[in-house]
Amino acid sequence: MTWASIDLNADLGEGFGRWRLTDDEELLSVVTSANVACGFHAGDAVTMRRVCERAAERGVRVGAQVSYRDLAGFGRRAMDVPPAELAAEVAYQIGALEVFARAAGTRVAYVKPHGALYNRVVHDMEQAGAVVEGVLLADDRLPVLGLPGSRLLEAADKAGLPVVTEAFADRAYTDEGTLVPRGTDGAVITEADAVVERSIGLARFGAVTSHAGRRIAVRARSLCLHGDTPGAVGLARQVRARLEAAGVRVEAFA
Repeated sequence: MTWASIDLNADLGEGFGRWRLTDDEELLSVVTSANVACGFHAGDAVTMRRVCERAAERGVRVGAQVSYRDLAGFGRRAMDVPPAELAAEVAYQIGALEVFARAAGTRVAYVKPHGALYNRVVHDMEQAGAVVEGVLLADDRLPVLGLPGSRLLEAADKAGLPVVTEAFADRAYTDEGTLVPRGTDGAVITEADAVVERSIGLARFGAVTSHAGRRIAVRARSLCLHGDTPGAVGLARQVRARLEAAGVRVEAFA
């Protein structure tokens, strides 16, 4: 199955205090959904408020990017958090962002885990269930964004939450359709032409070439463009332009 349209999402608000990582202003002119850091892996109150305001002005959908509590490790370190604690922390992050979203005239429209939590809930049903419990505590109508076939989307679907499948144009895939771990050679794809071509393949054909060279199915409704890679804004613009030239509508998921 392929889509006549696709959502473009990017991780935004990934700074803290005077330190900024992503070019939020420019990326908001390209993407249709913004995964906003909620303070646990990055982001602070001022940053969250600013990104929500800019997203509302641009008509970009606001999503809560929830994470393990790991500012020092940017949310990319493996952690063992008790399910009840994780559920509460997920709800806490969504609630914090919702305050700023509503003040800006919009609302939190979906939830996406970040980093180590994202990878953990692909396989770990206990942690996936805790994330879903946290989402339900915050708002039992919120869509959950995640990897196709993940335990997270399985748990969300069972709980009655809308699920949105996601793909990554700039990350390498295993033959099983999961992401090649960061730190592995070639896990992050930085060559612009390759990222653009992979975007077209994912959007039009629901397929991508794995790290081992096999053609695999990855059917996704939303395409993630990482905002923290070098040249992220220019690359995002190239991807959007090529998608539209190929006849793919770029719009937020329904």
